[in-house]
Amino acid sequence: MGSSHVRGYHAEGANVVIAGRDDEASRDLAARLGHRALPVHLDVTSEDDWAAVVREAEGHFGPVTVLVNNAGVQNPAAPIEHTELRIWEYTYRVNITGQFLGIRAVTLSMRRGGGGTIVNIASTMAHVGTAFYAPYTASKWAVRGLTKTAALELGRDNVRVNSLHPGVVSTPLIHEPAVAGQSAIADLYSPDPFAIPRLAEPSDITRLLLFITSQDASSATGSEFVLDGGLLLGPALQPEADIAA
Repeated sequence: MGSSHVRGYHAEGANVVIAGRDDEASRDLAARLGHRALPVHLDVTSEDDWAAVVREAEGHFGPVTVLVNNAGVQNPAAPIEHTELRIWEYTYRVNITGQFLGIRAVTLSMRRGGGGTIVNIASTMAHVGTAFYAPYTASKWAVRGLTKTAALELGRDNVRVNSLHPGVVSTPLIHEPAVAGQSAIADLYSPDPFAIPRLAEPSDITRLLLFITSQDASSATGSEFVLDGGLLLGPALQPEADIAA
């Protein structure tokens, strides 16, 4: 999803900082985009990396106006009693500590620029319990609390903070196993029963993200935007022909 978001903002005329651990992928994407794209190394669990990213962004483009906290990892499927502490801690470090550090790192820059907007990428799992995914589910619930707290603290600085909750999106996180030997989520999940019977595409998330961070959403803060094709609603009413059959 991150590369989709970068391309979406760049297409709208924004200066974009492509921040991630895969330096080669970031450089390749920046080269394809050309002007207004800056690749920077970022491990979201590192305070020093966040500080360096903000310095680079300000040095090239001026104060940060938009932060998308997109980095996330999925834990290998396991019941709580068989989930290793290191898995729990690593999932939390990336999924919630990384977002906390990102918000903290950009706050001063956004104040200097007169405001900004932050979107924390959460998940529909932040609204339900999900067996075998306790670290991921708990970390995404935590994103909701972090988002609302940051929105209260930064509102008077003209900084809006919202969360975006995708359902099942067609990305490597869904199509590739979390660990070798396990099934990918896509092998276990079918969108057929739901109101919109398809996997979401990264571009679907990007279009909503562009709206949330635009002036068209200038009154939205501390809000949760769910884009899941009706997953949280449950199975949809099927056409009469199917019911009759």
